[in-house]
Amino acid sequence: MGLIHIDLFTTLDGVAQAPGGPEEDAAGGFEFGGWQAPLIDEVVGGQIQSGMAGMDALLLGRRTYDIFAAYWPHQNGEIARLFNSIPKYVASRQAPALEWADSTLLGPDVAAGVSELRDRHQNIHVIGSLNFVQTLFAERLFDRLTLWVYPILLGKGKKVFADGVVPTNLTIIEPVVVSPKGAVLHRYALAEGTPGVGDMSEVEPEG
Repeated sequence: MGLIHIDLFTTLDGVAQAPGGPEEDAAGGFEFGGWQAPLIDEVVGGQIQSGMAGMDALLLGRRTYDIFAAYWPHQNGEIARLFNSIPKYVASRQAPALEWADSTLLGPDVAAGVSELRDRHQNIHVIGSLNFVQTLFAERLFDRLTLWVYPILLGKGKKVFADGVVPTNLTIIEPVVVSPKGAVLHRYALAEGTPGVGDMSEVEPEG
């Protein structure tokens, strides 16, 4: 059974809109497209590369697919070769033309479509695709969540948890990584159950 990985880059206040460049997504008058670029360093680059190990499919929302399809086929390098060689699946309520090689429209039943992908691939990565990610969160249709959190505040912009999420437990699966420029990498796995509650007055501090 394959795994669904969600990979997101976010500011400390949760903004994940247009990290890659000024023209990526200016919806809502967003003025900070490309905010991630000044904070990239060797640690971030290395972790992004290692996080793609074993990736054998991409699952993208329509907007992110269009951005990727306009960019990656014209690039060289390891990431470009990977993205251009693996199958791409697109979640969309419409029937867009999918011109990037080996691209397929996900069926209208998202849960059924994700189940089929799990049977077909080992590591399916969802990158960006904020609107689609909200559906995956709501339906618990993911297995891994990778969050790169950057030390800036933008206030406005599309956010990772904009409309709230279904209460969900996560388990951190490797030590947190901090880059020289202050980006913090968290990698989580979906866990069973829902968050518990308690009374802090009854909890004895350790030490």
